[in-house]
Amino acid sequence: MKTTSIITAIAVVVLGGAFFAPTSVFAYRGDPSVTGPNYTAERHTAMEKAFDTNDYNSWKSLMVGQGRITQVVNAQNFVRFAQAHNLAEQGKTAEANAIRAELGLGLHNGSGQGMGYGRTK
Repeated sequence: MKTTSIITAIAVVVLGGAFFAPTSVFAYRGDPSVTGPNYTAERHTAMEKAFDTNDYNSWKSLMVGQGRITQVVNAQNFVRFAQAHNLAEQGKTAEANAIRAELGLGLHNGSGQGMGYGRTK
């Protein structure tokens, strides 16, 4: 009886943990359809404008405190980063991923963690 109780308890913990785990952990951050935790309509509009106009300074001000991405993307490579963003929005993920890899923004085994797209939607 004890063995059955232990197995049942383990199953509940494992299944419950999988069910209640935050979905953002599993979200592919390079997917423009995934809404990020910092999303607001205003931030999204400002971010899209920064990408569309290649405005590194605006993008950087929107990305304060957002992690590694702000250490990798700089004024010199922002145009390339914006290109990757625009390709991803067009569904051209292979091309976008190639640019991300070129910039040193790897996919970390497909999880997308650390890519720091600054997803706004």
